[in-house]
Amino acid sequence: QVQLVESGGGLVQPGGSLRLSCAASGSIFSFNAMGWYRQAPGKEREFVALITSGGRSNYADSVKGRFTISRDNAKNTVYLQMNSLKPEDTAVYYCTAHRGYDRRADYWGKGTLVTVSS
Repeated sequence: QVQLVESGGGLVQPGGSLRLSCAASGSIFSFNAMGWYRQAPGKEREFVALITSGGRSNYADSVKGRFTISRDNAKNTVYLQMNSLKPEDTAVYYCTAHRGYDRRADYWGKGTLVTVSS
């Protein structure tokens, strides 16, 4: 069992940046991948980004080129750097842990709210 705690959300203007962090209670290296999902108001939860234990990453088309996922195994922490934020990026962002290398998440954090608004 692992606990995931997200932080770094908040209010930001369009075009701005935020960095989300996800601290895991155990070793993230025991998981083949770590990821981020988001859920906007009134919408279904959607995939955002994934990074494997080997450092390979993939992204949803909607965030490609603007968001960067990274991991620090020594700190058991995963990050999501979000640049050029748009109002449509407003959502609760969830950190996930994956036993496999695909997008199917096995553990979820409770989420952190990101609001992009002027």
